[in-house]
Amino acid sequence: MSELVGGPISTEPRINERIRVNEVRLVGPNGEQVGIVAIGDALRLAQEADLDLVEVAPMARPPVCKLMDYGKFKYETAQKARESRKNQVNTVIKEMKLRPKIDPHDYETKKGHVMRFLKQGDKVKITIMFRGREQSRPELGFRLLQRLAADVQELGFVESSPKQDGRNMIMVLGPLKKKAEARAERAADRDRARRDEAEPADAPDQSAAETAPTDPTPDETPKADETPKADETPKADETPTTDEATTTSKAPKPRQTNAAPTVPAPAESAAEQPA
Repeated sequence: MSELVGGPISTEPRINERIRVNEVRLVGPNGEQVGIVAIGDALRLAQEADLDLVEVAPMARPPVCKLMDYGKFKYETAQKARESRKNQVNTVIKEMKLRPKIDPHDYETKKGHVMRFLKQGDKVKITIMFRGREQSRPELGFRLLQRLAADVQELGFVESSPKQDGRNMIMVLGPLKKKAEARAERAADRDRARRDEAEPADAPDQSAAETAPTDPTPDETPKADETPKADETPKADETPTTDEATTTSKAPKPRQTNAAPTVPAPAESAAEQPA
């Protein structure tokens, strides 16, 4: 018995001369129904319209063929597949392992990771690992899981309640926001951060332009040949300025001596003078 050797099965539709049937149900390029025609007539219509005859429903009786531009059809199909993959959301389950007697600082660190995963729209699987005699105290792990669920209730909810699985206790947290929404929020935050970084860069240029000294106008410049007017002379009752007071205080004072002042002798009266 000879072995049957065949090539790989093609997933592409049959076109033009590859269609091996006697008659087909023909559909026009704009979707109009032409009817059941012979394969030769269908190929002739395709050549006259400069299009391809593509078998779109091979399992029908007779097969359904359509007149179209096969190259354009393949390109549009690839574009749709690419868009569908881009919008596809892959569910990712993160895992975080804890111990019943975890240190408070380690608990805060683990809780921060769980909150970050929930913000990104991912599910988180919390595992409490029991060792030795800790297996006889499952309530410690249950209380720890309840505490963690209460701390992150603003970002996620308990999707799977705590349950014992051998030496471990497992709980699953689900995010309140979908992954697509979380991705859109992160993109908006990045755009806002870029705008905030760009605004301070422009601010110094504007402040420098505002604080730049302006040249005095021609009317404000003092003239060299101007002399003080008569009205500008200081009046007698005006108080001296600080510079004038300083000059006055620096003037030399008269020297004082301890000698007694000389008193003039009184003049003799006319009666006492000799005749």
